Amino acid sequence: MSMSLADATNGALEKCPTGIIGFDEITGGGLPKGRPTLVCGNAGCGKTLFGLEFLVRGVVSHGEPGVFMAFEETAEDLTKNVKSLGFDLEDLVEKEMLSVDHVHVERSEIEENGEYDLDGLFIRLGLAIDSVGAKRVVLDTLETLFSGLSNTAVLRSELRRLFRWLKDKGVTAVITAERGAGALTRHGLEEYVSDCVVVLDHRITDQVATRRIRVVKYRGSSHGTNEYPFLIDEGGFDVLPITSVGLDHPASEERISSGLDRLDTMLGGKGFYRGSSILVSGTAGTGKSSLSAAFVDAACRRGEKAVYFAFEESQNQILRNMKSIGIDLQPHLDKGLLQFRAARPTTQGLETHLAIMYKVIRETKPQVVVVDPITNFISVGTYEEIKSMLMRLVDFLKATQTTGFFTSLNHGNLVTEQTDIGISSLIDSWLLLKDQECNGERNRVLYLLKSRGMPHSNQVREFLITSSGIDLVDVYTGPEGVLTGSARLAQEAKERAAANIREQEIRRKQGELDRRRRSIEEKIAEMRSDFEEEASELELILAQARKQEKQRELDRSELAASRKADVHST
Repeated sequence: MSMSLADATNGALEKCPTGIIGFDEITGGGLPKGRPTLVCGNAGCGKTLFGLEFLVRGVVSHGEPGVFMAFEETAEDLTKNVKSLGFDLEDLVEKEMLSVDHVHVERSEIEENGEYDLDGLFIRLGLAIDSVGAKRVVLDTLETLFSGLSNTAVLRSELRRLFRWLKDKGVTAVITAERGAGALTRHGLEEYVSDCVVVLDHRITDQVATRRIRVVKYRGSSHGTNEYPFLIDEGGFDVLPITSVGLDHPASEERISSGLDRLDTMLGGKGFYRGSSILVSGTAGTGKSSLSAAFVDAACRRGEKAVYFAFEESQNQILRNMKSIGIDLQPHLDKGLLQFRAARPTTQGLETHLAIMYKVIRETKPQVVVVDPITNFISVGTYEEIKSMLMRLVDFLKATQTTGFFTSLNHGNLVTEQTDIGISSLIDSWLLLKDQECNGERNRVLYLLKSRGMPHSNQVREFLITSSGIDLVDVYTGPEGVLTGSARLAQEAKERAAANIREQEIRRKQGELDRRRRSIEEKIAEMRSDFEEEASELELILAQARKQEKQRELDRSELAASRKADVHST
């Protein structure tokens, strides 16, 4: 887009919102208010529906009555045709908010003779506008009025008079017209007198149809000039403004689990950043879809919504296959947390697929989106087209803080740091699953090639898929390289045996040490016992000696007293 939406809305020209998702974004607010807009295209591209939705949205969302004047289909046919899209014209007509008028013009009865003017149309249209107080008008299809005329001067004059009359009435008008050969319209005149020209296209490339819309002209306003894919479904028009997404999206600091504890550990212990883009690439059968299912399962267990776009397997096939490895997604479907959208890429063009994904994401507002696999789009587009599509999808997911999880099938001859489509530069975290052939068997290994904004492991892990779930285990490296599978199991057995021998040797030495400790403790106890026995005997001897000495002192004292002599101390 050559301008920003802010630039489009800063001008003096007043806009009339159409209510068509995406179209008001690329036009900076809608159609020029109070002016005529030409909507042209081939048969079946959606011109009539565009006009009807413009009127219905005006009534429902803005309370603006409208007039639909048809020159080909009757009011009954129009009512039936758009009822399947959720538009109830009868109800709006009964409420006098909408007037539907059919002007029958039989081309075979038209003969160019004398003067020709649209005064009758002005009178009829003016009565319809006044009857409901219309602010919006649709004329479908205009060239029916001029189908039998060849006088270019009269045509140009009457067209100018019609467009001027509509401006004087102050209504916002949509006039539909068929595409012409070498010109936007059959007569090549309407686009020159219209203030805004919108071209609808229903293009078929390699047997795949894609609807596109382009704003060719918009007087007094900037607008998106590219072609934009659009959908027509049960909700009406849905335009995808593919170039309106910039690089000003927020960057969350929140981390979410990958669904595998050991993978979270490899990602710095906390998992992926919310709103980031994640790519899992690998050859067939390496477990890409299994990782996707584990990621979705973890999100739903957190109570978050998830959408799984499957372009290779059906919903039931995915549910069955994941259940066999211990991941049961059915409860999440029952709770409305998980939604599958499964389709073959060849059913639609690339732009239509992108528009459908945009629409589903806008409606469901999931926290997690899985696209599995992106490489299947090769059947409907070139590498550059697919890369461009995925770039817009990644930007859209980042803008809505939705975490995107993509899988990519690699061919066996690709080098490690390469994907079939070459989108790795768009991705924040890139996981590579690879088959490791050793000892007559193939085993899966996982590489964490990059993860922006966080410290992450550079170690290879063996990727195991079992009936009880997915696990990452350490690989063994040595002179013979990385060991996986039975070689890893044999190495583990050898290490367990060596560990057992070491444990036994440790226990033997510990036992010997314990025995020596007990022997020494017994000798110490014996020596302590002998010492205590000898000490007791010595104490007894000393006590007897003190007693005898005391008795001698007593005897001397008594003897001295008997002799009437002084008592001398000794």
